Amino acid sequence: MPDRHQRRRLNIVKSDASEPGSSPFAAEPGAEEGFLLVGDLAKATGKTVRALHLYEELGLLKAHERSKGRYRLFTQEALVRVRWIAKLQSLGLSLSEIQSLVREQEGVVSAQFAAARLRDVYMAKLEETRQKISELVELQAELEASLRFLHTCNSACESEVPLHSCPTCERNPERPNAPDLVAGVHAN
Repeated sequence: MPDRHQRRRLNIVKSDASEPGSSPFAAEPGAEEGFLLVGDLAKATGKTVRALHLYEELGLLKAHERSKGRYRLFTQEALVRVRWIAKLQSLGLSLSEIQSLVREQEGVVSAQFAAARLRDVYMAKLEETRQKISELVELQAELEASLRFLHTCNSACESEVPLHSCPTCERNPERPNAPDLVAGVHAN
């Protein structure tokens, strides 16, 4: 007699593109064919079961149906939806912002308005991303300059040079004044 606490698992397998109507999901015997349980969806997306339940509570994700055993069953669209949510979070949107976006999308009367709203959100995020990349490029250059400056300390500096003279190093032929990341260590 099977243990009533034992769970059945749905395994994800790659579908054969040559088979029309084939599904990427292959259920274990006795399970619902073509669906994922919440644990399997979590495993497939790298999210926790709790995160997926939270997405459901917020209306971001919906189970397709329930199994005879009342387990949530998800389709392949749920995989796409969870990846979308994760990417929006990576862009800096909070779950409440994503929830608002989903509500707006569900409340629009035409695909054109829905696309316009998404375009506005994505354009704003693209601009923020470009700004962040610019800041990171500047920081990279500052780190590289600081490392070059500090490398000179190994070759040109003598052990008896006092530490307070480092921000204006006459021994560094490339840059007599230390970059901010070096000079800031000595400033009070």
